[in-house]
Amino acid sequence: MDAREQHRLQRLWGERTPYAAGETWPVRVDEHYAEGVTADDVDAWFTTASLLHSNGDAMRIGVRDGRIVGVRGRDDDRVNHGRLDVKDLYGWQANLSRDRLTQPLVRRDGRLEPTDWDTAIGMVADRTKQLLADHGPGSIGFYTTGQLFAEEYWTLTTIARAGIGTHHLDGNTRLCTATAGEALKETFGSDGQPASYRDVDHAEVIALFGHNVAETQPVLWMRMLDRLAGPNPPKLLVVDPRRTKVAEQATVHLAPRSGTNLALLDALLHELLVNDWVDHDFVDAHTVGFDELRARAADWTPAWASEICDVPAEDIRAAARLLGAHTRILATVLQGVYQSHQATAAAVQVNNLVLLRGALGKPGAGVLQMNGQPTAQNTRECGANGDLPGFRNWANDEHIEQLARIWNVDPMQVPHHGPPTHAMNIFRYAETGSVRFLWISGTNLAVSLPELHRIRSILASEGLFVVVQDIFETETTAFADVVLPAATWGEKTGIFTNADRTVHLSEQAVEPPGEARSDLDIFLAYARAMDFRDKDGRPLVHWNDPESAFAAWQRASAGRPCDYTGLTYAKLREHGGIQWPCTADAPLGTERLYTDGISWASADLSESYGRDLVTGASVEEVEYRALNPDGKAVLKAAEYLPPHEIPSTDYPFQLTTGRTIFHFHTRTKTGRTPELNDQAPDVWAELNADDAAQLGVGPGTLVDICSPRGRIRAAARIVPIRRGLVFVPWHYGYWDVQGGADAAAAHDRAANELTITDWDPVSKQPLFKTAVCRVEVVR
Repeated sequence: MDAREQHRLQRLWGERTPYAAGETWPVRVDEHYAEGVTADDVDAWFTTASLLHSNGDAMRIGVRDGRIVGVRGRDDDRVNHGRLDVKDLYGWQANLSRDRLTQPLVRRDGRLEPTDWDTAIGMVADRTKQLLADHGPGSIGFYTTGQLFAEEYWTLTTIARAGIGTHHLDGNTRLCTATAGEALKETFGSDGQPASYRDVDHAEVIALFGHNVAETQPVLWMRMLDRLAGPNPPKLLVVDPRRTKVAEQATVHLAPRSGTNLALLDALLHELLVNDWVDHDFVDAHTVGFDELRARAADWTPAWASEICDVPAEDIRAAARLLGAHTRILATVLQGVYQSHQATAAAVQVNNLVLLRGALGKPGAGVLQMNGQPTAQNTRECGANGDLPGFRNWANDEHIEQLARIWNVDPMQVPHHGPPTHAMNIFRYAETGSVRFLWISGTNLAVSLPELHRIRSILASEGLFVVVQDIFETETTAFADVVLPAATWGEKTGIFTNADRTVHLSEQAVEPPGEARSDLDIFLAYARAMDFRDKDGRPLVHWNDPESAFAAWQRASAGRPCDYTGLTYAKLREHGGIQWPCTADAPLGTERLYTDGISWASADLSESYGRDLVTGASVEEVEYRALNPDGKAVLKAAEYLPPHEIPSTDYPFQLTTGRTIFHFHTRTKTGRTPELNDQAPDVWAELNADDAAQLGVGPGTLVDICSPRGRIRAAARIVPIRRGLVFVPWHYGYWDVQGGADAAAAHDRAANELTITDWDPVSKQPLFKTAVCRVEVVR
């Protein structure tokens, strides 16, 4: 690695380009090429955006002699103005790894052996047909990702919902940002981020709740840093139990005890209400539920929350004053809220804070319930995540009939006798034997799901037929009956949408290795083998390439919040990222939602009638119509309850897991990128200095982290983290463990050996941040 690359890895957020409120963020173009290659050596450039986080950094892929040789940030794109983060700059090298899957594999006599595509797809189709005949559609399950393209999700949803008729389709987005969609539905009636990244350019206050933006969306943090370095910088309110790089810049930093976010937010609402820091004109015109919220918040004082959260009451008041003194407030939310106790209830209170201040639909004001993956938004839009396509409501018969018309099937073919099955229940049904077929695409659940010993047991069940579609052999492919080699970013074409609704085109730049196929081509081959038909006898899946698949998805999105009908591949290629809704009336997209009132909250249009935020029980249509006859935003209160698992004598610490800037998910790509993996090659555990001193732990000391479910071994790091809390990054599994099969079989590296099988009652998102553990020094 040359000196320039070493400097870049030491200065992860690059050089500052300061700018003032209301100004345009200056351009700075980042690029990286293979050794010995310059931009002049590139034969052709292809447009795309980042795959290794949710920010949607636009870039171009440089190709020489049929191989990817570098990337360059796109300076004309609204998202990043040319900037790239370290995963963008280096992560493309994983495409070139020699251990890519290049041909299908099938299990024979207990071993995975190479085969041809016809045999592999035939095995999958034959098993599907047999199970449908013997056990019905409820025996078939699909578990996908947040990293495919919209065209691929739409095809998968069509197959699962209209072809097979199963309830059991969800994505690993359930683990990272299911709460984002649910919180937006609870407040605004529909998914869809109200705000825009450009609101950073105008905000007076940026409030980050459980959002370590510096490591999860580094280019967005660059934008915030440049505002902080310029004239009239915004104030930062940061809620995080760790003193992260973001917290170091905070005007007010609140570090609550894990599992107490809701109590903290309830107290902030209390302070806004008792001090009358409320935009009453906005609240009266655009919301319902204010009187009930005010009555219920009366007892949620900073002193009450201080006892629960272990945060000084005056600090809570200071945070509330910050919000009460400004109207251009941009609030962001991510995993620190979503993967914690009472996740949806807490995220909804962030929406409430924004609504009380009237901070919606104008420059510098709004909320971003962030995503964790590059195409998580598409998973939700296309109905591949446990919702219905186009943000339709499973309890609204007219919405079901719309889908039936789009697919040209009988409405009874579209499963809607209850809510779609969420991932945690899909695996429960596999455990009990009612789900007998599980197709896993683009995700490594044998590392990413909670309580891994249980997940391994489920995947190994003799009665479960497992299909895995991926680009590498993983901890999950080890359990597969059929492995399908997939193409990845840069090797296929499609669109994907980032966390602020910006749609990008990702073009195929090179051929996939060996016999690997795009996920779209794999799903199309399966649809042909199954011979799915509509009610007129025509092929149900009637498209045959990315552009025709996109046209089919556009028809499904028409007239819904996520309307794509004004977009084309050519337009995206020319203009870069464009925000939906994009229609004939808004041909270059829509910067912010709700600039002229709440659009999708009426009972006839809404994606959901809502749920009880404490129990998760569904609100019936008649109740919702009575509550919200005019389709306004809903102010919804929720009482705090303690986590189900709390520290004890045997397990005195709380355990939280999270991400590092150098890795994405289970490291299948970033672990094969030397510049990234060398910075974080193995798992570690972060402890508070006082806790470490009591345990006799110093930097680098090997410790065992033990929970009621398992044990892992990690090197200790002593960091500014609240007392009584242990942080472990969750990226690390066993595919690259040194020492061979025996070392990997010890299962002492993955953070999810420790986590609990428990989830939020509303979003059904697992709780990766509210388990308990103890720390033992390895002697």
